[in-house]
Amino acid sequence: MGPSARLPGTAARDRIVAHIDMDCFYAACERLREPALRGEPVVVGMGYEPGTDSGAVATASYEARAFGVESAMALSEALELLPRKVDVAGSDHPVDEAGFYRPVDMPFYESVAAEARTLLHERAGTVREVSIDEAYLDVTDRTDWEAAGAFARDLKSAVTDEVGVTASVGVAPTMSAAKIASDHDKPDGLVVVEPGEVADFLAPLDVEAVHGVGPVTAGELRTLGIETAGDLAAADPSVLTDRFGERGRQVHRFARGADDRDVEPRGRPKSLSRESAFTEATADPDRQVDRLRTLADGVAERAKGRDVLYRTISIKVVTPPFDVSTRARSLPGPVADGELVAGVAEELFAEFLADPVRKLGVRVSNLSFADGEQPSLAQWTDPARDEHGRNPTDDGQRSLTEYD
Repeated sequence: MGPSARLPGTAARDRIVAHIDMDCFYAACERLREPALRGEPVVVGMGYEPGTDSGAVATASYEARAFGVESAMALSEALELLPRKVDVAGSDHPVDEAGFYRPVDMPFYESVAAEARTLLHERAGTVREVSIDEAYLDVTDRTDWEAAGAFARDLKSAVTDEVGVTASVGVAPTMSAAKIASDHDKPDGLVVVEPGEVADFLAPLDVEAVHGVGPVTAGELRTLGIETAGDLAAADPSVLTDRFGERGRQVHRFARGADDRDVEPRGRPKSLSRESAFTEATADPDRQVDRLRTLADGVAERAKGRDVLYRTISIKVVTPPFDVSTRARSLPGPVADGELVAGVAEELFAEFLADPVRKLGVRVSNLSFADGEQPSLAQWTDPARDEHGRNPTDDGQRSLTEYD
């Protein structure tokens, strides 16, 4: 029985659902790459080119939001509210009341998100990835309500320590309540709503806080005299249905704390991976190879546990200050072979051996989900290498977006 499955007669409130949302994720990634941006107003723009005012705001840090900058705002408008810093980060003479603007770097953000996803899948039986920076976790089989707060704090600490960004976490018996809880105390928030407390927690909140109620719907609800989640919970469901259709019934249920949806993954994963950072960058080849093999073994075990075959084996190497390199090799057919994963990872890593390394990652992709006996390395011939010792199926340098 899956972690979100319930025995007949078991109430949905017995489930423990966590919603995690990484705070101002794009801006947090930029700060990860440029530590001097910490505490500064940061705006990340879609379609933005340095020195121009084109594009739109993708993410604004909380410091930038204090100046009125919001997501989806035109960059030209944002620049009027928050002028661009004319000096580089770390200057001895920064411009007062100005911010740092950076263009969207999706490959880098995806690489950071991949680390977070790996961590989440290790800590939850079921994960539903909603977006690059947001996910639901069913942790019913990993903790109980007495320890749910400690579990969530540990999860938050792991995201900060291992990934380098902060996250807000909400824990509740339902998906909709967990989502509201994670939004309730941003940034870096932690809110636990236990069974029996959901309706009281929701009641005083603004109606727009209810999951599924956007600004337009909230405005229409206010014309009906519905200002809070409690008002929505007490409203006549037939009136809501007449006005909003099925969505009216749904938000009415959410406002009352009723939500029987299970946390279900969105399709099959595209890849399986594990990553690990050293406390300090190390050039010790023994430590590097030991860590790489440990990661490879972990990935192979995850694949084995899911009856997954793979055709591509990849590594990620992060060197100071935060330079990310990836290498990958495609095999002639899908396999399930832990020694192969470790061996290929070591070969791909050879060019980095003894260089200072901050973080390592191993990934398998081009997955096949099939029952029955799984092939191993012995069932495939090793393709011939060229005169330079390269495998003709090696993919070489890969875009980080392939770490989805």
